[in-house]
Amino acid sequence: MKAAPSAGVSYPGGMDRPAPAISELLAIPEFGAFMLSAPWLATAPRGTGRRVLVLPGFTAGDISTAPLRFALRALGHRPAPWGLGLNVGPDDETVRQLLRRLDQLVKQNGGPIDVVGWSLGGIMARLLALHHPDRVRQAVSLGSPIRVEDPEANLSESVRRLSQLAGLQRGRRGHDHTVIPVPSTVIYSRQDGVVAPGSCLQPVGPISENIEVRGAHIGLGHNASAIWAVADRLAQRDGEWAPFVPPSAMAWCYPDPDRDASATVSTAGA
Repeated sequence: MKAAPSAGVSYPGGMDRPAPAISELLAIPEFGAFMLSAPWLATAPRGTGRRVLVLPGFTAGDISTAPLRFALRALGHRPAPWGLGLNVGPDDETVRQLLRRLDQLVKQNGGPIDVVGWSLGGIMARLLALHHPDRVRQAVSLGSPIRVEDPEANLSESVRRLSQLAGLQRGRRGHDHTVIPVPSTVIYSRQDGVVAPGSCLQPVGPISENIEVRGAHIGLGHNASAIWAVADRLAQRDGEWAPFVPPSAMAWCYPDPDRDASATVSTAGA
C-alpha cells in the first residue's frame, strides 16, 4: 500500500464500505477448501514452538479460531485460545483477564509471544502490542477495522448495532489503531461483507504491511491463503522481519494491493 500525505483515510473504489452481504456466502466453500488444503498448508514455513495467543472476533469464541489454531499447531507453533468465552468487547474485567492470559503465556514462552486476532480480536491484539511491546513480539490481524473513520459507512449495519449495544464505540465517531511499535501484519479482503476493507489497512513501513487475500470476513479464520500468510509471518526469526512474499505458484491467492491504487493510508493528523 502507498501512503498518501493527507489527513484521514481515502478509500476510492468502494474500499470505504463493506462488500455486499451476500459475499459472506463465500465462507461456505472456503471451509471446504480449507479441509482439502491440508497437504498444501503442510508446506508452509514452520514455527519454532513459540506461544501464539489467538483472539476471536466480536461475539465469537474459541471454537471459531479452532481451524486456525489446528493449522498453526501442525506447523510447529504453540497456539493458545484466549479462554474468555465470547468476545463481547474490552470491558474492564475482560482487559484484566486478557492481561493475565498474556502474562501466563509470556512466562510459559520465556519471552515475548505472537498475538493473532480476527476482526475485533485483531484490534485487541494490536492494543496489546501498543501498550505491552515488551511482551508482544508481533501482531497479526485478520479483517480487523483498525481505523474506522465513519461507523455508519465502514461497518455493516448488523455489526454497527451490535457494537453500539456492547458500548464499543463509547460515543466516539471513529477510532485509529494503525501504528504500533512491533512488527505487524494486516490481512484483509475486498470481498469482506462485514467491515470496509479500507478500514483494515495500516501505513506500510519498515515493520508493517498489508496482505490482501480473497474471501469472506467470516471465513478468514479458515481461509487457506490467510492461514498460510499467518504461518509465514509467525515463522520469522527474532530480528529478521521482512515483508511477505508469496510463492510464485500462489500469486493468484494474494492480489496485488496496488493494482489500481485503490487504497491510500496516512497517519497525518492522527
